[in-house]
Amino acid sequence: MEKRIFLASPTMHGEEQQFIQEAFDTNWVAPLGKNVNEFEKELAAFVGVGHAAALTAGTAALHLAVKLAGVQRGDKVFCSDLTFSATVNPVSYEGGEQIFIESERETWNMDPRALEAAFAKYPDCKCVICANLYGTPARLDEIRAICDAHGAVLIEDAAESLSATYKGQQTGTFGQYNALSFNGNKIITTSGGGMLLSDDEEAIAKARFWSTQSREPFPWYEHKEIGYNYRMSNIVAGIGRGQLLHLQEHRDRKEQIYRTYEAAFRDLPLTMNPYLPESRPNFWLSCMTIDPGCAVTPEQVRLALEAENIESRPIWKPMHLQPVFAGHDFITVGDNVGEDIFARGLCLPSDIKMTDADMERVISVIRGLF
Repeated sequence: MEKRIFLASPTMHGEEQQFIQEAFDTNWVAPLGKNVNEFEKELAAFVGVGHAAALTAGTAALHLAVKLAGVQRGDKVFCSDLTFSATVNPVSYEGGEQIFIESERETWNMDPRALEAAFAKYPDCKCVICANLYGTPARLDEIRAICDAHGAVLIEDAAESLSATYKGQQTGTFGQYNALSFNGNKIITTSGGGMLLSDDEEAIAKARFWSTQSREPFPWYEHKEIGYNYRMSNIVAGIGRGQLLHLQEHRDRKEQIYRTYEAAFRDLPLTMNPYLPESRPNFWLSCMTIDPGCAVTPEQVRLALEAENIESRPIWKPMHLQPVFAGHDFITVGDNVGEDIFARGLCLPSDIKMTDADMERVISVIRGLF
């Protein structure tokens, strides 16, 4: 059997080892040290935000963002519906209730019209979590304006969209609190890890405090609040510093992959994941939807690729369809866009190590089904 083609796997370059070696040489292998401090500064500078806290996961960043937003037991939080569960799970950690907001077709992200409808139904909601699906920016300025008008805190889940821009502005800067992920399949990785971003220096300081078990500044262990073991390791941060040097290179290759698929499928009943002309996605995952009425299903495509040792993945199942969230309200103003995309869509191999021959393998299998 031919070699495995992955959906998205880590790509290392060499500089990562230099930063890791420095951590070993100086014996800073704990969740403290130069790599953590510098990774926070370098990432914040790249994105264009004032402050950053390096954490164990993007989910940890979202959790602390939810806490900073003041979400308490019983509070309703408006959340993107078409996303990974990590976007919305932290609401449950704080005892809040997710209200899911429908997607729009133009970006597959939160529909501002549905968000307005949600505020009309739940005017007391004070927090919104908006994800940039597969690296494509949502209508972030419109969503931020709606939140501001209703006195709600916007949390931007930019876990998948590092280096993407909307109207020239980096994602991860539109929310009062913003979260990034460096999971193994992301555009850059630290093996596992995340980052909380904000222009609010006090908020980031509070997040760092919570992330180190809320230890008070006493010579003994004194705790007045519940804390978490969320701080990023100095070794892991070293990987991130090395990866950050290649972020633009990774993003450019991701776009090449998307454009190759786009050109190859132009004559087929397939459409690539859309984006707004005023945005520049990072094309983290290239996805396709099969036109309505076509006899071929996404599952047939997935199985045909798997038979050739090629990994693909269904589109995220919308959160309002997840059994764990049964009974949660779902606000829609259209035709259940997320359900439709889930039914007709598939994430294609988007690994930046794919060669031209690898891409031809993928394309050939898919074309052979139509």
